[in-house]
Amino acid sequence: MMDKPDAISALGALAHEGRLDVFRLLVRAGPEGMAAGEIAEATGAIASTLSANLAVLNRAGLVSARRAGRQIIYRAAYDQMRDLLGFLMEDCCAGKPEICAPLAALAGRPCTGDGKTC
Repeated sequence: MMDKPDAISALGALAHEGRLDVFRLLVRAGPEGMAAGEIAEATGAIASTLSANLAVLNRAGLVSARRAGRQIIYRAAYDQMRDLLGFLMEDCCAGKPEICAPLAALAGRPCTGDGKTC
């Protein structure tokens, strides 16, 4: 389970358009991740800005990096993402399940990889 300081760190990291775009791109890329150059190309980010954004996401635990030859491959930290979503929904409903039922239904959907039903 995620604690409040980790949730604040993760939410702060995502509270930036460029970092949010990178994180969502890596979530869509799947567990194999993407090379930094591919991320830059897909987002249109310049190298220094992308590097800074990836560093913030990494410190927040939302992405991880590994070296593959001369490339650095980044991937979304799905466990941390699930923990953040769980933290946000932990006290949901206040005894009124209809409040969170749509979110719970979304969370229970199978992923199809089309970016629309997961």
